[in-house]
Amino acid sequence: MIKNYMEDIVDKLMPKILENYDDICKCPKCMDDIKAIVLNNLPPKYISSEKGLLYTKINQLSEEFNTNIVKEIALAINIVSKNPLHHC
Repeated sequence: MIKNYMEDIVDKLMPKILENYDDICKCPKCMDDIKAIVLNNLPPKYISSEKGLLYTKINQLSEEFNTNIVKEIALAINIVSKNPLHHC
């Protein structure tokens, strides 16, 4: 099975970052929009084996790797909160 490991990382980091935002809509639609923007702006990390998973997890330890993901999540939150696709 092929999987984009970036989805797991975004799913793990996004709730922690969202804790810092009290004044935005956190409905499932807005959360999906934020996640889609983030994943479209980050390079995918496809894995198909345990070896690939291990290599990707080692990469995840890089401070730059995590900083880029957090930055993209924050940017996406700002985009969606200013332009929600529904009335919040």
